[in-house]
Amino acid sequence: MEQQKLEGRKVFFLYPHSVIQDAMVDELIMSGYEIYILRDHKRARTLIKRFPGSIMFINIDERLEEKEWEAYITEIQEDPDTEVRLGIMSYNNDRELMQKYLMELLVPCGYIQLKLGAKESTQIIFTALLANEAKGRRQCFRAVVEEGLATMNCKKGGEIIEGKLLDISSAGFAVRVSKLYELRQNSQLKGVQLKLHGSLAMADMVFMGPRFDSQYIWILLFDPKSIADNSKLAIHRFIKQCLQASIDAIKV
Repeated sequence: MEQQKLEGRKVFFLYPHSVIQDAMVDELIMSGYEIYILRDHKRARTLIKRFPGSIMFINIDERLEEKEWEAYITEIQEDPDTEVRLGIMSYNNDRELMQKYLMELLVPCGYIQLKLGAKESTQIIFTALLANEAKGRRQCFRAVVEEGLATMNCKKGGEIIEGKLLDISSAGFAVRVSKLYELRQNSQLKGVQLKLHGSLAMADMVFMGPRFDSQYIWILLFDPKSIADNSKLAIHRFIKQCLQASIDAIKV
């Protein structure tokens, strides 16, 4: 439990509506939440067992009939080996259905009625995640970058510095540079170009020093004032891609 308070919780969306997938996830990740999309309810059962303390929002408008969803959710909540906090998402505004999930099944993350609109639905999700301490005490989380998927380059003192990203967060990234460069801690790197799996982003960075296990691995932090909105969106969408790739790669 203490670890979850520190690191936060993984947040899964099972069979999300397009409004969730296209816009809400970007906003949630930009706000520091660790978000994943699931498209198989059977696989979801295994994953939430593997990540105890996680949160899962279920779109009950897709794939199963309402009675089947009720049975599925009941089985999860009664499973002693599964520790997860569930929420419901639906365009159905039937009050009896809402009462069943809230008052009978007692889903802790609420019933999000999507007819309210994307903005209102997003705010309800934010409220639910805040109430369930989804972010924990961390300021941001790191997403592992697949080998060769993202690179950086910039100029410093007449040299071109190049490297491959190893992990990335909204605060900065770890990068393996191609050779040793003379660079002091807290040095600024201006106009760093990031190639993020087909997208480009520009930012000024601060060199925090090498990672303890290698002089070739640097820790760089973003200068928030230097990042244009389009670059910020590209960075967070790349983080989303890396997160999703990591969960899709898990064999169950």
